Amino acid sequence: MNTLGMKLSVPALLLLFLLPGFTSRAQDATEFIKKVKDKLALVNDYEAEGIMKTDVAFMKVPESKVTIFYKKPDKFKIKKQDGISIVPKGGGNINLAALFEGNNYTAVPAGKGTVNNEPVTIVKLLPLDEKSDVVVSTLYIDEKEALVKKAIITTRENGTYEMEMQYGKYASRGLPDTISFLFATKDYKLPKGLAFDYDAGGQQPKTTTATSNQKGKIQISYTSYTINKGLANDLFK
Repeated sequence: MNTLGMKLSVPALLLLFLLPGFTSRAQDATEFIKKVKDKLALVNDYEAEGIMKTDVAFMKVPESKVTIFYKKPDKFKIKKQDGISIVPKGGGNINLAALFEGNNYTAVPAGKGTVNNEPVTIVKLLPLDEKSDVVVSTLYIDEKEALVKKAIITTRENGTYEMEMQYGKYASRGLPDTISFLFATKDYKLPKGLAFDYDAGGQQPKTTTATSNQKGKIQISYTSYTINKGLANDLFK
């Protein structure tokens, strides 16, 4: 065998050696996502009560009671009793189920990690649609429970934001007890689905300038869910 032939064969041999392992991990990632998706698919719609807390440097927003409505695949609405109203804009992006809609993505394994000191498997979702606003979603999944504990979502229009979920009573349906949205405040942009309009009597944003390293946080603590009651589409207008 000549030397040139040996040199050319080494990469091929390495590829043959590594490919089965990568293929196996990719299949595992797809299986993890399927289990998460199957659990979320149990919920066609819900109406939930909760408490919303806002921690943004350039806003002073009081803690408030909210009612949250959701219906497959991407209808989402938050209703406050008074004060600041919330206008859904692309609300599907803050519902985990919408990330998996249509299977229009590739699941790529991205190793292991921890969330709140608990082990998770990391999977990246790459949209197949080149025009998708979401560029990549990095999911931190509890394999045993098939629950997404954390998601980092990078978009074309609204930068990157994070969602952190804590589960309890409704974990069997993939619904969190608490969900937190974390985002950079440099452009005064909130994650899609959490854009604020200020009522006449509401508190206006402060005019202070946000710096690139400032973070904003919106947390919704759910107190109850009413699941699959059959919400009308008109409710989301």
